[in-house]
Amino acid sequence: MRLKTRAGRIALTHIIAMLLVMADATAQDPHFSQFFANPLYTNPAFAGSTHHARVVTNTRNQWSSIAGTFTTISAAFDEHYDILNGGIGIMLTRDQAGIGLLTTNTISGLYSYQINVNKYVTVRASLQASLVQKTIDFGNFTWGDQILRNQGIVKPVTGESIDQNAIFFPNFASGIIVYTSQFYGGVAIHNLLQPSQGFWSETKDSSIISRRYTGHLGLQIPIRKSKIAKNNISISPNVLYMQQGPFTEINLGMYYNKGSYILGSYFRQTTANADALIFLIGLRREKLRIGYSYDATISNARPGARGSHEVSLAFELRKRQPKSRVRAIRCPEF
Repeated sequence: MRLKTRAGRIALTHIIAMLLVMADATAQDPHFSQFFANPLYTNPAFAGSTHHARVVTNTRNQWSSIAGTFTTISAAFDEHYDILNGGIGIMLTRDQAGIGLLTTNTISGLYSYQINVNKYVTVRASLQASLVQKTIDFGNFTWGDQILRNQGIVKPVTGESIDQNAIFFPNFASGIIVYTSQFYGGVAIHNLLQPSQGFWSETKDSSIISRRYTGHLGLQIPIRKSKIAKNNISISPNVLYMQQGPFTEINLGMYYNKGSYILGSYFRQTTANADALIFLIGLRREKLRIGYSYDATISNARPGARGSHEVSLAFELRKRQPKSRVRAIRCPEF
């Protein structure tokens, strides 16, 4: 009976590991298509990179045509502080897979330090510390001892020994961004110490969260400048690359900005195949920004997983008078 129980644990752990890998289609961590609309999640060095305090929220519904897939929500606050010569941020993230079957809650604190290389180039380097909680709802599982041959599921209660349904562990990340008035680029590394997310001691070594590497580059290219803000036009070509374990993802696209309105389109390529076309529309006001994007699946998964929805919302809390040593980054907000 002990061997059967252990085998059941290992089998269940393999199922959870598969769910984790599927959570962003290519790796263990969830992702957002509006990566610049969720800057602190993309790269902690974005903390405090504007001239105002801001609150940003993002909600993603992955493969909405499949019941009980993946829902990810994040909320963040950040601001630059002169006394620290850098930015402080706090971020909350909640990821649910399988109608709450597996839930991951994360709280993170971030700090970025600003370095003015010269009058044109600015660098921000950052650290992020997080506390992660993962829980499993064992009530939604069916165990082997609940099933009888020729009768199906007949036992409402399992005899399996369940050690724990929640685990906690620390996690760390770091990042750097370099920017001028028109160029911006950066690199971030998440899961620096590769923590284990195993629920049982015998699976700790096989449940390591691989490091996630992110690189991003972009330009702000003015097309038409006007004294009237609503008449300004610019384009922003961008590329974002992510790698976690053997899985890779590259996003290539462009934003079109006219006054308060933004249109965007991206192509996402994963390790195995072309994954999705991403379409975005956004509205930017003085103290409010809202964006919506749709991922149209173009891989072989399209018949069952046609697309994903994502909504971003940001509020400007208070404007600050920029000082010569405080340089805001000019990158897309969606």
